[in-house]
Amino acid sequence: FEIWSFEMMVLLSGLLPNPKLETSVLSISLNTCSLVFMIPLGLSGSISTRVSNELGAGRPRAARLAIYVSLMMVAMEGLLAGTLMIFCRRAWGYLYSTEEEIVNYVGDMLVLIATSHLIDGIQSVLSGIARGCGWQKIGAVINLGAYYLLGIPVAVFLAFVCHFGGKGLWDGDYSCTLCASIVTCDPNRMYRLGERGKESH
Repeated sequence: FEIWSFEMMVLLSGLLPNPKLETSVLSISLNTCSLVFMIPLGLSGSISTRVSNELGAGRPRAARLAIYVSLMMVAMEGLLAGTLMIFCRRAWGYLYSTEEEIVNYVGDMLVLIATSHLIDGIQSVLSGIARGCGWQKIGAVINLGAYYLLGIPVAVFLAFVCHFGGKGLWDGDYSCTLCASIVTCDPNRMYRLGERGKESH
């Protein structure tokens, strides 16, 4: 769902004033986001496997410990990667272009990317936890609703009605990631993790 919404964002950027600049900057931003997202993506796959194995073996406490460790790891990675992006923001754009306008805009966008990377990483790990617990349908419904019923409409509103341009598209798309993270991290559902482990004995 997330990749499709990113592609939709690039297409929508072509409708903004100065589409050449907006499309170039959003493409660079998405490329950067994809690069740093590989670590949370790996953690997501790992925690999914670990949680499913621990629950299958009837060890809910071990599954819960793995969840806490993975969330701590992805939060630390998000803070570290975000800090590096903010410190390198004025130079990063030169890897892609020599035009000052694009480089400066990419520098501004990297602050948003750094913040959204932390949220996106946590959401990715939470989705892995949901898959490991056998909540694939719940995760699919949450992500579908968040990205297409919330994210894209908010992105369009911020970009075209509030005239925030590419930054509005980015903020709108990441509002859905924040929403999906909050909904996925339901304490009642996490509590039922222990009940599932007891049932498997």
